[in-house]
Amino acid sequence: MKSLLALALCFALASVAYAQNWPSFRGQNGAGVGDGNDPPAAWDVEKQANVLWKTPIPGLGHSSPIVWGDRIFVTTAVSSAANSQFVHGPTETPASAGDNSKHSWRVYCLNKKTGRIIWEKAIYEGAPKVKRHVKASYANPTPATDGKHLLISFGSEGLYCFDLDGKLLWKQDLGVLDGGWSPDASFHWGFASSPVIYKHLAIVQCDTQNQSFIAAFNLANGKRVWQTAREEDSSWSSPTIYEGKDGAELITSGTKYYRGYDPLTGKELWRLADGVDTKIPTPIAANDLYFLGGGASNARRTFYAVRAGVRGEIKPAETKSIAWQSSQIKPHIVTPIVYGGYLYVCTDNGILSQYQATTGEPTFRARLGHGGSFSASPVAANGKLYFASEDGDVFVIKAGPTFELLARNAIGEVIMATPAIAGNMIVIRGQNHIFGIAGQE
Repeated sequence: MKSLLALALCFALASVAYAQNWPSFRGQNGAGVGDGNDPPAAWDVEKQANVLWKTPIPGLGHSSPIVWGDRIFVTTAVSSAANSQFVHGPTETPASAGDNSKHSWRVYCLNKKTGRIIWEKAIYEGAPKVKRHVKASYANPTPATDGKHLLISFGSEGLYCFDLDGKLLWKQDLGVLDGGWSPDASFHWGFASSPVIYKHLAIVQCDTQNQSFIAAFNLANGKRVWQTAREEDSSWSSPTIYEGKDGAELITSGTKYYRGYDPLTGKELWRLADGVDTKIPTPIAANDLYFLGGGASNARRTFYAVRAGVRGEIKPAETKSIAWQSSQIKPHIVTPIVYGGYLYVCTDNGILSQYQATTGEPTFRARLGHGGSFSASPVAANGKLYFASEDGDVFVIKAGPTFELLARNAIGEVIMATPAIAGNMIVIRGQNHIFGIAGQE
């Protein structure tokens, strides 16, 4: 009996330790959920209440911070031009930024407790190989780690794998990944899809104006394990891994199709035709459902809840494959979140809607703030959800069937990146600083 109790305790401690890591974009499997952690609901940057530290990071980067143990990793692109900037706030322009100055693509490793920079490394230097959208940066993809490897994608500037002390293990040239607007190829918007790690594989989704593909590389040596062509136009969505009763699937969003793949082989398992361009939100999976939506803000779009384990070509009318669908749910930039049995969807202008995740039945609709813009995706832990606006306000709401705002916290900087949650801390990347927001241990 004592041995069983000891084993149970070991598993419990291991689960808590694992929960306190935030290894990739939106945490484990891109879900955005960090239960087992307890970050504060309220803080005050000016009075330094619940603000453990604040560390400046140079350059422009919309990539999110990730956390493993006592280390935080974040990427940026530093321009040699003094006026390098991006546009924030509402914009419908398809324009590219005229920013072709020499850049230094970098990664920073910070101490989680103090915010001190442990090490930094310039990974690539030169003029950007493709243009970016005026609202984007040249460091959009979020890194990923398994605790041994640090995987960093800079799109056209390459895929890199380091150990956690900054030693380069291998690199791969992914080619010129020129994402742009499908109706007019003269517009160039850059790359944003974040890599994922599954078992021994580093997986990247590369949907561009030509030669789209998804590929997996061996984490140990960088050798290509498989590559699958995708008949897709540009998209900026990251893939998601889901492990259900029918095995693991790699779920992707694309301009023409949503698809599922075998992550070990790259074999396509299913597809669902969509045909809406400018895909940005990442697919999310929960309770054996895949939640799929996104596309151009002025397009006719459908949001789907697809049953896990489907195979082959799915038709929109197939109730055996699709649990529910809605033409009213229209995420554009912000990835939704499923938490506590509810689906939360935030529009670009801060309209928050909640739905029953299993049925799609609407439960509430509310506005966050007074019409600000939102690009960062929500995260959740310990019964609280965090929504960060571009204006630098983080709205914290209580999870549940009714809207209850717990706090509105100002960071004092533009926020484009999705926060990370680890332990009693929420790590927030502003335009110029990383903030360690933490309550009492």
